[in-house]
Amino acid sequence: MTPELAVRLTTTIPPDPRRVIIKLFVPGEDAAVVRTRASGLVERIAALGEAETRALLDETLARFGDRHDDLESTFLHHFALIRHRVSAEQNLSPAAQSLIGAFFSHEYAVEAAALCNPSMVEHPDQSGLDSGRLRAVLSTRQVGEGHLSSIGFATVVLGPGQSLDVSTRSGPLQVGVRSSASHRRDLLAAGLAGEDFDNEVTATVLGLLPERFNDDEFVRVLRQIPDELLSRANAQQTLDQMRRAISESYVASFAPATPLEHRVLWPVSASERNGMEDARFVKVSDDQGRQTYRATYTAYDGRHIGSRMIKSDDLSEFEISPMRGPGAGNKGMALFPRTVAGRHLALCRSDGETLGLTAISEHNRWEAPVPLLRPSHGWNLIQVGNCGSPLETDAGWLVLTHGVGPMRQYAIGALLLDLEHPERVIGELPGVLLTPHETDRDGYVPNVVYSCGGLIHDGTLWLPYGASDARIGFATVPLQTLINAMA
Repeated sequence: MTPELAVRLTTTIPPDPRRVIIKLFVPGEDAAVVRTRASGLVERIAALGEAETRALLDETLARFGDRHDDLESTFLHHFALIRHRVSAEQNLSPAAQSLIGAFFSHEYAVEAAALCNPSMVEHPDQSGLDSGRLRAVLSTRQVGEGHLSSIGFATVVLGPGQSLDVSTRSGPLQVGVRSSASHRRDLLAAGLAGEDFDNEVTATVLGLLPERFNDDEFVRVLRQIPDELLSRANAQQTLDQMRRAISESYVASFAPATPLEHRVLWPVSASERNGMEDARFVKVSDDQGRQTYRATYTAYDGRHIGSRMIKSDDLSEFEISPMRGPGAGNKGMALFPRTVAGRHLALCRSDGETLGLTAISEHNRWEAPVPLLRPSHGWNLIQVGNCGSPLETDAGWLVLTHGVGPMRQYAIGALLLDLEHPERVIGELPGVLLTPHETDRDGYVPNVVYSCGGLIHDGTLWLPYGASDARIGFATVPLQTLINAMA
């Protein structure tokens, strides 16, 4: 293996166990044999005197209040979720309701287990910077108890030269507030066809739906299905699949005043309940020159994975939707930052081991990919894939790649694709760009360096990377040096 080209910077971001959110906690639900103890707990709390109730609530608010925004409102929300456990005869005071909510809450450290797999894009706010500096958004995969992944953010400032500053990440975290998305009929049709639910029930529903619809319109259409179709053997299974497909699209919103570093995209749909993994953010320009943010990530429900897309204008409201078709059939999709010859393109690894190029069809399905790179070197014989969205250069599309070799060691390489015909590989780095050093090979997942996307600033490739899932590091390489090294 030839020596790596990238030079590591000294700045790193370690996991911070103080970064916590509040989750609903129902005693007994985490037992091997599920037997909720919720009703008994409610009765014991209700039996406390008002003075003891108030004192215990005040003590809890004092201990945890500076770690969370509007903590008592969260307690009342959790009380509302378990209110059915309260008997009709119990007349609970506001303090008792809040205290019950506190007992049905717990803190979850979002990155206590691991912090890794960053992507980096230009920040929407470039104000107040000196010449030669660029403010960037760093997305992270943060992993907590139970290997549950969510998406977090950090702000970094690059330059001048090799300097890199990371903004403070301390402060109370906020989980995005979920709301209904505007659903697309063609996306629903693509998902149903891909799951072999193309039948009379789906045809009827799709025929009644407008091109764009919300949750209420979907429910109204379901009420219009003729009884003779509802009695068919596969009708209820089809309707359940439709409801699952609709639930996969939603909007997660944050108050604009919430600092970017405090925003957490947390799993909310059934298809991602075990994690939102490896977000690859990119700033996209449409054919009219409007710029927005896009990202892909992997939804994991504990058994199955699925590709998802994020759309956002300002990184305060995030629209989530599934990606359909053979090109979206595995992990690691990465979108191109613009159309090429009128086509929306993405990198993918649909067979699990080959880096490919896919395009979206008129039916909103990602097509069968064209292979770009197969495992062929000692350091990547297990599999190859991308390390983020392609970066446009005068020489071609720069694609950072990852490869897996002996002892499941991950390293990073690079490809160059033709600007107008990106299915053509015009250059490949003969060796590695970055490989695990002794200083970063130990961690939650050892012997791994992995990135979900870098950026080019001031003639330099800036590469954030996860070091064995134990921390995030940064490396740089002069762009022209990298281009010249690719045969």
